[in-house]
Amino acid sequence: MIPFSLIEQKKVTNNLVIVLPGAGYTTQAPLLRFTTGVFYNKGFDVLHINYTFNRQELSELSEEVFARDVQLVIRNAIKSKKYSNYYIVAKSIGTIALSHLLNDTMFKDAKVVWLTPLLQRDVVFNAMVNSDHKGLCIIGDEDSCFIAERFERLKDNPNLICKIVDGGNHSLELDVDPIKSIDILKSVIVDISEF
Repeated sequence: MIPFSLIEQKKVTNNLVIVLPGAGYTTQAPLLRFTTGVFYNKGFDVLHINYTFNRQELSELSEEVFARDVQLVIRNAIKSKKYSNYYIVAKSIGTIALSHLLNDTMFKDAKVVWLTPLLQRDVVFNAMVNSDHKGLCIIGDEDSCFIAERFERLKDNPNLICKIVDGGNHSLELDVDPIKSIDILKSVIVDISEF
């Protein structure tokens, strides 16, 4: 069973954001920690799916099994809740699970945020290109997962807002400039808040 934590509002809400972290980029890392704060302050309960993988597990990862396990954890975590407004924020490997979750009727109207999506994975790319969900995609052009041709194709989906971070790596940071990296973090969090 994948661990999770549900951060609940003091009053009952029908709003839920699901946060799917990266393999080594947890829900406590800057992008996802501040995203949590944004949604919580907007009246959302926040569900963190806290999977972790070592290199061996990652190399043997079955996309379908991973997505199924994430889906089961979500259903278990919210089985006694009555949410009707969903956002899903996925970072890196979390975008694999998100690609499958979009087919779940529970999330037919969910809005989605793709942070550093794994564009080299066909399941992720095809889900993004063909999705009718309102979406926001943010990736850096120095990210190993950035593929210029595929990113250009994403722009053809009218439901998807595509943003590129110049010089951004897979953490949406600049390798040699921590101060500018903080500015990027702020810009990304503003984009998510406004979305």
